[in-house]
Amino acid sequence: MVNRERILNEFLELVRIASPSLAEREIAEVLKVKLNAIGLKVAEDNAGQSIGGNCGNLIATLPSTLPQAPVLMLSAHMDNVEPCHGVKPIVSDGIIRSSGNTVLGGDDKAGLASILEALRNVKEQDIPHGEIQVVFSVAEEGSSGAKHIDRSLIHANLGYVFDSSGSPGKIINKAPGENSLIFKVFGRSAHAGIEPEKGLNAVILAAKALAQIPDGRINEITTANIGTINGGIATNIVPETIAIKGETRSHNLTELQVISEKIKGIFERSVDEQGGKSQVTVQNVYNPYELTMDMPVISIAQAAMRKLGWDPVIKATGGGSDANYYNSYGIPCAVLGIGTQKIHTTEEYIEIEDLYKTAELAIELIRHTGDPKTT
Repeated sequence: MVNRERILNEFLELVRIASPSLAEREIAEVLKVKLNAIGLKVAEDNAGQSIGGNCGNLIATLPSTLPQAPVLMLSAHMDNVEPCHGVKPIVSDGIIRSSGNTVLGGDDKAGLASILEALRNVKEQDIPHGEIQVVFSVAEEGSSGAKHIDRSLIHANLGYVFDSSGSPGKIINKAPGENSLIFKVFGRSAHAGIEPEKGLNAVILAAKALAQIPDGRINEITTANIGTINGGIATNIVPETIAIKGETRSHNLTELQVISEKIKGIFERSVDEQGGKSQVTVQNVYNPYELTMDMPVISIAQAAMRKLGWDPVIKATGGGSDANYYNSYGIPCAVLGIGTQKIHTTEEYIEIEDLYKTAELAIELIRHTGDPKTT
């Protein structure tokens, strides 16, 4: 049984620790102590060095008591989006929220707390289990520590990422891949008031090109978005350069490449026809994945939820997560709902009961993975 007082207090402890992306050292050290106390062997990789952070991913292992059982990975990320300094959690009417000046940090400290509570229950109740690998990643919200994880340290047969908004019972089995688009436009500077005709406005070049590219929802599985535009020096100078960042996403890898190259081609041709120059770089961020209903990672999750009396909800998402990387490494990995609501805002909250339910689910996943007969 979940120790409700313990997990609640631990969650409140964790959200009070500021852990913005690339600065997770403080919470990592706290988690190391907790994992060691439970009996896991903890390693830290060098992902932080690759992405400019002060901390690597934590990979912890609990040895098997059932040697023939599959190796199970349970994962959550340590970082929060800003503003996450000075979080003051408020507990009222069965809900935990921040004081309103920061995010709460339930994304993803609800995942961290639930996994820790499940591990303690496994030890306290002597629940038979296969080897359990716990991965607490860095920079999921930005530079992605999972992308740079030391793959020699992970060897799970299946896994679950505790990192989706919505109530426990949700299983994400399908997510898109993403390409980043980096546009650079080169015009010609001139004094905007004295001799503007000698200039070639990079902003206008870009604007006319952007007006021609596909944008928003392309179809039911593909999207495109222009996110940031930077350039110019002053209003009296015709801007010579401009930099733009965007993205494409699709559940189909071929279509992801096609839409990215289409946008690149349209943009470059438009700028060229206007007399300017441009450079568009397409970079893969992560690939799409789809987990079928007959895969153990899905059937085990369904069985665990039904054991708890829940009706599993299996659905696709338009967002990416660490699971995109783990699936690409050959570890079938689903994302699970953990009860967080209004994430990435100062209105973020979680119902306390959902925190308990997520920990209960983690326990059942361990139990069901260790004993195939329970499925």
